[in-house]
Amino acid sequence: MRLTDPLYALYTRRLRRQVTESGALPRHIGLIMDGNRRWARQMGIANPSLGHKAGGEHVEDVLSWCDRLGVPHVTVFVCSTENLARRDEGEVAFLMGLIEEVVSRHLAGPGARRRMHIAGSPDSLPDRTARVLKEAEEATRDCATGSHVTLAIGYGGRQEVVDALRELLHEEAESGRTLEELAAVLGVDDVSRHLYTAGQPDPDLVIRTSGEQRLSNFLLWQSAYAELYFCEAYWPAFRELDFLRAVRSYGTRQRRRGA
Repeated sequence: MRLTDPLYALYTRRLRRQVTESGALPRHIGLIMDGNRRWARQMGIANPSLGHKAGGEHVEDVLSWCDRLGVPHVTVFVCSTENLARRDEGEVAFLMGLIEEVVSRHLAGPGARRRMHIAGSPDSLPDRTARVLKEAEEATRDCATGSHVTLAIGYGGRQEVVDALRELLHEEAESGRTLEELAAVLGVDDVSRHLYTAGQPDPDLVIRTSGEQRLSNFLLWQSAYAELYFCEAYWPAFRELDFLRAVRSYGTRQRRRGA
């Protein structure tokens, strides 16, 4: 079924209405946007960077679908620390430039609909990219819609927990508390308030495209009780219909939160 097919549009509207009326909507969705390079190969495009370009431009579309459903928090896994270390230098440079363009022109430009946050290590990014991201955070700080988007860039879930523990230990050392005293009272909230995503709710639903069925070091702490949904479509080909099916699946599940 093509995106221009009237039947596709009709079915999408019907499914959107069903999902909205069900009332079982996630408050926070995590998105692992996987498959840009494979989509390019599938389309006969030799340059994988063009797959990243298509994927980057698609982020705004997916955020608009979240807006339609009234999902206030979205976290998008843009690139990992492993991506930055293992990919070709030219591909990484293109990706960083693309991130800067998408953030500046769409996510933090005039009429920005969501307050933007960054999760990850700024030290792993080129200086220019880190600066653009920081400026975008500042530019959207006063966004009054109540909606938020977090971009996980140069991000690793294990490193996030390490960084959180490091900050916690420094904080406690400055207060004069000993390690023995900290160990006696240490709780989940003590770590959570030092995470990159501190102050935001944990994701209710994590969607991964491309057919891969793993978290790949994404929001490991925060996703402890999240519902997971894996979609076969590559990220640039991820349709609103696919998105709505993921949310519908979420609404049918009985969330046990570890019980």
